[in-house]
Amino acid sequence: MKTVLVTGGAGEIGSAICRKFAENGYCVIATYNSNSAKAEKLEEELNGISDGLIRHSIFHAPTTDAQKVADLKAFVSEKYGKLDVLVNNAGITTPVPHGDLEGLTDEWIDKIMQTNFRGSFAMVRATRALLEKGSEESNESSLIVNISSIAGISGIGSNVAYCASKAAIDSMTRSLARILAPKIRMVSVSPGFVEGEYTKNFDPTFLQNQMDNTPLGRFATGVDVANAVYALATSLTFSTGTIITVDGGRLLK
Repeated sequence: MKTVLVTGGAGEIGSAICRKFAENGYCVIATYNSNSAKAEKLEEELNGISDGLIRHSIFHAPTTDAQKVADLKAFVSEKYGKLDVLVNNAGITTPVPHGDLEGLTDEWIDKIMQTNFRGSFAMVRATRALLEKGSEESNESSLIVNISSIAGISGIGSNVAYCASKAAIDSMTRSLARILAPKIRMVSVSPGFVEGEYTKNFDPTFLQNQMDNTPLGRFATGVDVANAVYALATSLTFSTGTIITVDGGRLLK
């Protein structure tokens, strides 16, 4: 049985990714940072999807906490023995206009870079051996997907540090894809604006502007991102070191 680990699994995109893999027979391990109630609800939902035939897991492991990441590695190793897919989805941001240099504090810069970039690298470092074991057992490459953003390409996003963190993730994808091959592939999936619960209170004018600048005429959903990640795991198996955009053509504008 194949196993996938999704960081930030209880969020809008993460939960959609977890559901997609559970629906297709994968054993899912979802990590979370602070919302234990949401994570527990997700675990119950995933086990319902699998009718109890597969026991999915949740694990409290902020990716910036070295001890928690080590504990997660030990848990996965003991319970599952290997990994086939790692999805680095955990991330944070805060809205700060790009021209407000004083508003983007050192604290926020450090927090964003530590979570979005360093946390993703820490997960790769921690799970490399487990992914290589998965590759050896399946006789095919395991997969790491880094959930990035078109902000890393366009330089347009919630704040300058967020854009930089996503550009760093894309650079890591290219750098490590060379090193980890052939046992492990690494790909960035870069969404544009993703609609969800957290966007319901956004300014209507902002939302309309985003819609008007998306050629396909709608926002991405968590399901759109999940479909891209799943395709990389099952169909696009000769892709590595590249960026897959899920933006409805937003970069064209």
